[in-house]
Amino acid sequence: MPDHAEPPLTRPPGSAEDAAAPRASRRPVKAVLFDFHGTLAQVEEPRQWVLSAAAACGVTLDRVRATSLADRLLTAGRAGGPLPARVPPRLAELWSDRDLYEHAHRGAYTGLAETVDAGIEGFADALYERLLIAEGWVPYPDTAPTLSALRDAGVRVGVVSNIGFDLRPHFDAWGLTGLVDAFVLSYEVGRCKPDPAIFLRACGMLGVDPEQTLMVGDSPADAGAVAAGCAVLVLPAADPGRENGLGAVLDLALTA
Repeated sequence: MPDHAEPPLTRPPGSAEDAAAPRASRRPVKAVLFDFHGTLAQVEEPRQWVLSAAAACGVTLDRVRATSLADRLLTAGRAGGPLPARVPPRLAELWSDRDLYEHAHRGAYTGLAETVDAGIEGFADALYERLLIAEGWVPYPDTAPTLSALRDAGVRVGVVSNIGFDLRPHFDAWGLTGLVDAFVLSYEVGRCKPDPAIFLRACGMLGVDPEQTLMVGDSPADAGAVAAGCAVLVLPAADPGRENGLGAVLDLALTA
């Protein structure tokens, strides 16, 4: 999900210095915290998102119209996609609170979708519902192998996400729940990344010291874990279905 504030980085994400730092001076890694969107999974391809939502409303779209609608909806703002080009004043409060309350998350994103006139009754809600089911997401191909390897090595795993709905059913559907020790979701704990408090809460839930914890994400907000005392690995962006470098987590966590 899009994060609220973005702290400055002192060096480029994913640089050689980033990769080397946890090895150089830190104690062995006992836990890894993962961001969700853009790190473990990606939202489905935009045109498929639109086609599936329209079908749920009983409407079959041709691919040209679906592509056009997808482009307009991305500009308006999609959960798990680009930030909106503009947030209408009537949605400003919901937008500000979107990662803290379920109703705000739904209201913000359905409100943004409604700014695009698709001529389909119930379309905005159908688009949002795609977020709430596992079929609306694509786990990265290296997600399951990475989580499995950490489990086998006895490294504890947490998922830390700025989000307004429960992710546990997705992990259940993907058969990954048994590989995660704690879910730390902003709307449940009342804190959003980059606030150090959410990372400290995750470490507490896992029973590990922040200095023995690695945070893995894809945005500067995830790098807020540095202020909590964690090491951080920021991965490059990757399209759905393509590996995004999660293998580097094993290099850091299992050889530190």
